[in-house]
This record gives sequence, structure tokens and C-alpha cells, in this order.
Amino acid sequence: MARISGVNLPVNKRVKVALTYIFGIGLTTATKICKEIGISDEKRVNKLTDEEVLKIREFIEGKYKVEGDLRSEVTLNIKRLTDLGTYRGLRHRKKLPVRGQRTHTNARTRKGKGVAIANKKKVTA
Repeated sequence: MARISGVNLPVNKRVKVALTYIFGIGLTTATKICKEIGISDEKRVNKLTDEEVLKIREFIEGKYKVEGDLRSEVTLNIKRLTDLGTYRGLRHRKKLPVRGQRTHTNARTRKGKGVAIANKKKVTA
């Protein structure tokens, strides 16, 4: 089992796909890493030698900010925006979409489950 940046990579997946399990590495970055190191895209994680795993680990630690460091940086950036009171910071604070999406409808991912409003009692005169 390959362990890189504190993440256990799935054993039976291709290296390119398995690297995407690391926070901060997407498919494009994973492809670049495989190309730079010289590992085939089709190679599976369980077929990697210890040397290849070590190469990948050192390459990622040297060139990319991933996992804990990246998460803390993102959190600090959001905290900075909220402390400054910027528009984006206020949107983060209110848990609303930050990047200009509409909120009248279709903001359920960010706002959470919809709350039903009870019907008003009809007054008969």
C-alpha cells in the first residue's frame, strides 16, 4: 500500500487516478506528475516499486502544497476575508454562495436543506 502525504492510495486503481485522492492534486496535476517521473498512466498502484513510490512522494513534497498545509492556507485566506469585512468575507460568514451565483433558487448545496413556511390561517369575515 502506497502512503503519500498522509493518504493511503487505493491499491487497485491506476496511479493517475489514485493521486487525485490527495487533497490539492487533480487529474491534470496527477498526469503531469506521472509524466515528469516517467511512470506509465496505465500502471496500477499495487504494481509500483518502493523506489517509484519514494520518487512520487519526494516530487510532490518538493513541488506542491497538499493536504494539511493547503487546507490551513485556504482556511486562513477565508478567515482573512471575513476579518477584513470584504464582500466575499461576508458571503462566507453568512454561508451563502461567494462567486456570484443566484440565491433565489438553486443554492441548496451552500445554504442547506430548505425550510418550509407554514400556511397562514385564513381569516373569514
